[in-house]
Amino acid sequence: MSAQLRDTAGELAEILWREHTVYRERSGGVVIRGEHVQRWISLAPAGGQGEVLVRAGRILDGGTTAPARSEAVVPLSAGTGVLAATCRRLLAEAAADVEPVAPGRAVPGRSNQSGKAARAKGGGKHTSFGSWVILACVAGVIGLYVYNTAMHG
Repeated sequence: MSAQLRDTAGELAEILWREHTVYRERSGGVVIRGEHVQRWISLAPAGGQGEVLVRAGRILDGGTTAPARSEAVVPLSAGTGVLAATCRRLLAEAAADVEPVAPGRAVPGRSNQSGKAARAKGGGKHTSFGSWVILACVAGVIGLYVYNTAMHG
């Protein structure tokens, strides 16, 4: 199964991306990395005979891989075309999970409870409580310095 998986992964890599790296995992699966698109596909033997577990995920800055965003089980007998279509669907799902959302648009498949676009954390005009505490401490240190300098010359 390992040799067949490696051959299938090679064919699949050529269909998916012009630039790719194919390598074996320690667990016996095969990984196809598309560095230029920051995505990866993993093919591993599934529970059933002749079935393969296909997983897709992102490649993070620095080259490490994020956990799989989506997965599917496909029979190897279905052919490379069906595998490629499944991979494209999984890659699209993985990309949809990380795409930035335009203001006023909801992410497909997720509910937006407030009905308004969510404000980015830390992107507002209000100073947070933690910032006020730091400002108060800095002001206290400056006040203590001025007091000590005035009293002791």
